[in-house]
Amino acid sequence: MSFSTLVFLPMSYTYKFPRPGITIDCVVFGLDELDSLKVILIQRKLPPFQGQWALPGGFVHLDETLEEAAWRELLEETGIQDVFLEQLYTFSALNRDPRDRIITVAYYALVNLGEYHLKATTDAIDAAWFAIDNLPKLAFDHLEIFQTALNRLRGKIRYEPIGFELLPKKFTLSQIQKLYETVLGKKLDKRNFRKKILKMNLLLELDEMQTDVAHRAARLYQFDEAKYQQLKQQGFSFEL
Repeated sequence: MSFSTLVFLPMSYTYKFPRPGITIDCVVFGLDELDSLKVILIQRKLPPFQGQWALPGGFVHLDETLEEAAWRELLEETGIQDVFLEQLYTFSALNRDPRDRIITVAYYALVNLGEYHLKATTDAIDAAWFAIDNLPKLAFDHLEIFQTALNRLRGKIRYEPIGFELLPKKFTLSQIQKLYETVLGKKLDKRNFRKKILKMNLLLELDEMQTDVAHRAARLYQFDEAKYQQLKQQGFSFEL
């Protein structure tokens, strides 16, 4: 047989070391009409922690990446898709899951709460929004994961415009300020805040006003994502 006709069969490998399971957990934040920051929880259908509330998530399949698994679990357990999603942290405590040695890679997502109607599927009994200051007891180490995500959000919202993901497409200056006050947990000076946000030239002033409001209608704005990306490449620093 000549070298040109040799056929090399794929080799079979075995590992002597046991391998941990890999899961995905997602912390999904939303802002309701009463300016309350909320997070999605699912009620577990299966043990362990059957009937308890937990973050949406599940095991990573062999034929998908971590991010693909995160998108799949979000869609399957909450019906949410096509939102801001970012990897958060890896949690690997030895006793974090009573079933086996399980490592989880956590993600956090930001959504406009009003755009989605939650629906529980697969291994979830229910899915619901909970105010971040009134959470039920969570399964596994999900309280730690939630707190890590909240700290990340509070830090990153100061230097990247991710907060606009929580707002409707058209918003008022008051809504932006209330968003930052809610996430950061403190009052902001109205004059200074508006001066900073408008000076960045990242808001498109629309020829539209609020409708169906009891108070005086305010001007509506949109965030200019294209302008932000252009300025970012030029070294622009978003800071509020």
